[in-house]
Amino acid sequence: MATADKPYLEFSDFLSKYFDGKMQKLSVHAGFTCPNRDGTVGWGGCTYCNNQTFNPAYCADARSVAQQLEEGKQFFSKKYPHMKYLAYFQAYTNTYAEMSRLQRLYEEALSVDGVEGLVIGTRPDCVSDELLDYFAKLHKDKFVLLEYGVESTLDKTLKRINRGHDFACVEDAVKRTAERGIPVGVHVILGLPGESREEILGHALTLSNLQIDTLKLHQLQIVRGTAMAKEYADRPEDFKLYTPEEYAALVTDFVERLRPDIAVERFTSQSPKELLIAPDWGLKNYQFVELVKRNFRERQTRQGEFWKDTNVS
Repeated sequence: MATADKPYLEFSDFLSKYFDGKMQKLSVHAGFTCPNRDGTVGWGGCTYCNNQTFNPAYCADARSVAQQLEEGKQFFSKKYPHMKYLAYFQAYTNTYAEMSRLQRLYEEALSVDGVEGLVIGTRPDCVSDELLDYFAKLHKDKFVLLEYGVESTLDKTLKRINRGHDFACVEDAVKRTAERGIPVGVHVILGLPGESREEILGHALTLSNLQIDTLKLHQLQIVRGTAMAKEYADRPEDFKLYTPEEYAALVTDFVERLRPDIAVERFTSQSPKELLIAPDWGLKNYQFVELVKRNFRERQTRQGEFWKDTNVS
């Protein structure tokens, strides 16, 4: 739980319930797509999304899953020779394929020496009961964390960014996952166009009523090659792009309203400079984290400070 010295629950705290030593995620690109790209529920993908922004260099879909993991291990093992790893199926929708293909890819990852579990990024409309039953069985022997891209709890925003599902779909997927004993993570973007500050902070309260274990926050970034980049060029007045100090204040407000047992994995994303249009902060992750921690110190608050007062369940 959060303390005066540690004002929010960190992802490492969550992992310590399952592992004794240091763990590192290794990203894997397994060649998936998304149902709102191929016409199943829509075309063009989410308006903000360019998957090149979060694929490390060792990820390439020309390489096998095992090859990508071995290269990732080489990158980290020189500094941390005793490190253990989690295979992170990150880009696109990593449950969007035939069951036989999914099982083959996941089990290939788990066959790599030192890989102790899976973290699987996906959409809430792409998890069948059959697949969740498989993950539940797998989780008895190997760690499995399902991360759902939620992005917003507001249907008006989900429609605007072309997600192809509503928030009720998120609630259903999280419920079906959690009731099988599978850990659940979610991603949310703060600052999507059309959302007021009050609505953004409302996400924290809504998410706190779901059975989730981890949370990743992302500041809105305008990235080249996306529909949102064109929208920003045409109507920049629709967008609120935060300074680091403004966003740190927003994040602090958000976490103060978040259920205290939800581990916060990150506050920001960092898109490659050649793809990023705005905002370009020029900060390292640890520098931004210090801004947030300073806010908590100055306010003398912590995660969940205002959660009980505003929780409606």
